[in-house]
Amino acid sequence: MSTHKSEVHRWVQCAALVTALALNACNTPDFDVVISGGTIYDGSGGEAYVADIGITDGVIRDIGDLETSTASDTIDATGLMVAPGFIDAHSHAVLDEEWGSDGKHFLTQGITTVVLGLDGFGPYEVAERLESWEGNGIGVNALTFVGHNAIRTEVMGLAPRAPSPDELEEMKALVRKGMTEGAFGLSTGLFYTPGTFSETEEVIALAKVAAEWDKAIYDTHDRDLGATYEGVGYDASVAEGIRIGEESGLRVIFSHFNPQGATNYGRADVGARMIEEARSRGVEVWAAHHPYTATQSNLRSYALPRRASGGGTEAVLARFEHPDTGRTLRAQIMESLAMRGGASKIMIVDENPDLNGRTLEERAAEWSMSVPNAVEKIIQEQGNASVMNLELYDLENTRYLARMPWMMTCTDGRPPAPGQNITHPRVYGAFPRKLRLFAMENDDIDISFAIRSFSGLSADFFGLDDRGYVEVGRIADLAVIDLDSYRDVSTLADPHHFSEGVVHVMLNGTFAIRDGETTGAMAGEAIRAPWEHSGG
Repeated sequence: MSTHKSEVHRWVQCAALVTALALNACNTPDFDVVISGGTIYDGSGGEAYVADIGITDGVIRDIGDLETSTASDTIDATGLMVAPGFIDAHSHAVLDEEWGSDGKHFLTQGITTVVLGLDGFGPYEVAERLESWEGNGIGVNALTFVGHNAIRTEVMGLAPRAPSPDELEEMKALVRKGMTEGAFGLSTGLFYTPGTFSETEEVIALAKVAAEWDKAIYDTHDRDLGATYEGVGYDASVAEGIRIGEESGLRVIFSHFNPQGATNYGRADVGARMIEEARSRGVEVWAAHHPYTATQSNLRSYALPRRASGGGTEAVLARFEHPDTGRTLRAQIMESLAMRGGASKIMIVDENPDLNGRTLEERAAEWSMSVPNAVEKIIQEQGNASVMNLELYDLENTRYLARMPWMMTCTDGRPPAPGQNITHPRVYGAFPRKLRLFAMENDDIDISFAIRSFSGLSADFFGLDDRGYVEVGRIADLAVIDLDSYRDVSTLADPHHFSEGVVHVMLNGTFAIRDGETTGAMAGEAIRAPWEHSGG
């Protein structure tokens, strides 16, 4: 080939390549996904509006009229609500293979992020927890706290006493370890053993360690919201939580906040005023709740007085067997249960099928023994049991608290253990139940306010600056919901039903639910706290 022909040939090749690249560029879609025509509740609490959402690389890139844009995938959301993926501000999701790492109980409510490690039982091996989620895959985003109860048990066992100076220093070191590894703050369960044996000053000392990280959080299951034998009462319990935050410098969130027991029906305003007053003087205090009147915990925490619960199972059983102590303990059990409505209001929801599905009163009758002896029998045979306390909360209290601008939403739920036929329905339906009960069937709050309590409010509090809102630049955690059919189906009598009405869920830009069906995508992320260490 001549030099001239060769040059021509190369020119033709180059021209063809440029043309091909240009054509390819022209055919490249503007977005990976467009969600078109949805009614957007953006998480701010502002008025809803209709617009399209363009998503590329898992991030919201544009919001507006995208009719002329192209996309690899298009979702027609006409007539549907598009909201930020919801944030479960207090969850007991387990996220492992046995319990359901896919997060289906939460996704079917529109939840894309769960807050874990609460009630004082968060791991002090935080890095290990986060790495296990990353290595095994999880179906929802998850973050964790470091737990006071877990730390106290590691250092002191179940000892019903104050820590020695050396023990306190060891606990401080474990708090610091958890915070360094990505915990969002310190959680306590002062209602539970062994946290209940802690004086306020112990908690403040540990909270001050967590406060070395700017904007870190104190998440508390209160010592007593009104229905605990030998407790401090609702008012004093709220005051203690506020004091711990104020003296340590941590921001405070009260877990599943609601006064307990019939003596506190109609008294939600008391705790709300205490929180408002604290906020007015600069203490950063928030709360979370769910819309149910029943709650779920364990038998020993509900039935045993504080002093009788220390030292482990053998120590508890020894107190039953002692002639004098046993007599006193049995009387105190009846008093403790009376504060919760009596043994007829304690439903056993344990994974043990031989125990499950009856009230404590019914089980005692079946065994032809007294209620205290039935409690002893359960502790002797299996150490403890999962139970529900029916009608512990007042619906009017819950309705009042739903209107508070600092009130987030949670499930407080854990998926049932394999074979557990009775469980609290909150893990299946807390979010749709709250929206329907308080915003759609009644006018306690409007839909935008409710959606903010599901999303933007929690994102702000937990420092999730990249999600929680429908906003350009935010990660595409999104829920597309048919409001007409969005409802909880699970009930106390028939609990194992997923919520209805969630059409699509995007999690980090990946569909976790498509056309009402879970996809099996394990697109969740382990989220580390964004807080910076400021010294200490």
